[in-house]
Amino acid sequence: MKRLVPILLLFTIHAVEAQTQMPFEFFKPETHPQWLKDLRRAEIVTFGSLPFTMFASSFIVDGVRFLSHGANTLYAPWPFKPAGAIDMNDTEKAITISAAVLSSIVIAIVDHIIVRHKRNQVESTKQDDDAVIIRTPLYWSP
Repeated sequence: MKRLVPILLLFTIHAVEAQTQMPFEFFKPETHPQWLKDLRRAEIVTFGSLPFTMFASSFIVDGVRFLSHGANTLYAPWPFKPAGAIDMNDTEKAITISAAVLSSIVIAIVDHIIVRHKRNQVESTKQDDDAVIIRTPLYWSP
């Protein structure tokens, strides 16, 4: 019985793997619609900018705490915190996280607007280049 369990587990894993395989065409980027590519880019930009916005929002919330408590050194922002500094409470932590997430989403939206504008510019220049222009040298002699 002890030998049968690993064998059954192996066959179960193999059966699940066989059912989850996708066709090769799914992995070709040409087959994806543009909105799906834009959504993936927005996801990458949002999660990529999250550490930076988290750092910035944490620093800003620490600075506001410091100023709202009359510049008390126990509430100083991160690089200037003394050894016995007072930590953020749950509300301030929630404000920090929500500000970081919202900032990341705003950055992704701005990135999408910029990329869409550039894409529209390229498409409009493609339409203008449809005219056939034949260039000949200035002093051409047959």
